[in-house]
Parts: sequence; structure tokens; C-alpha cells
Amino acid sequence: MKTEEAIQILKQDGHKYTDKRRDMLNIFVEEDKYINAKHIQQQMDTNYPGISFDTIYRNLHLFKELSIIEGTELDGEMKFRIACTDHHHHHFICECCGDTKVIEFCPMDDIQQRLPNVAINTHKLEVYGICEKCL
Repeated sequence: MKTEEAIQILKQDGHKYTDKRRDMLNIFVEEDKYINAKHIQQQMDTNYPGISFDTIYRNLHLFKELSIIEGTELDGEMKFRIACTDHHHHHFICECCGDTKVIEFCPMDDIQQRLPNVAINTHKLEVYGICEKCL
């Protein structure tokens, strides 16, 4: 997802456009990996000195609620990345740097066959490890 797409989602849902929100979204688009709230706050502090964690977390919650960003838990803390919207896939996530790699394979057909008497509504597959850069 690009920044303009995310802004359109905000506007369509009746939320106000602000420069802070744009800058926050730009961080996600530029980083294109899982990052934590502290990293976002440090990046935002350059243009918005003293920006509070409350502001960061409020916007993270809103962006996640609108499926603009995705979240995962790494090392006991929530980390976020811009949502992938172009096609269905899963991710390998580096536990050191948060970098992600696309996994094109989806095991849901096999899982549904192995669980024939259940109704699966949604799923999310994440594979964790160490990327080649961090090894």
C-alpha cells in the first residue's frame, strides 16, 4: 500500500487528514518492514518535537483498525508494517531486523482438507527466523 491509498482509506472512513498522519504513513511505506512504536516516535520527533506516545498509539490503533497496517508480536512487543494489499500471501519475518519476505505459498487448502468439519473464517501465516543479512 502507498501513502495516498492509506490517506484515501482514512478519508473514506470519515477521519481527518493531518500532516502527522501522512508523515507516519510515509515512515511505514519507506521502511517496508516491521517496526515498533518507539522507532516511529523517534522518526516523528524530528518534525514534531515532543510528540507523545499517546498520539503514536492512537494512530497505530486507527491504522490497524482500518487495515492500513498489519501488526505482529516480536520479542514481547507489538511491531507494525504497512499492509500488503496487492495479492494474498504470507510473510517470513526476521526476528532481528524486522525485515519481511513474501511467501507465495498458502497452505489453507491442505489445512481445510485436514479439518473437514470446521469453518475457517480467516487466517494469517507468519514464519519467524533470521534473514541472510542478520545471520
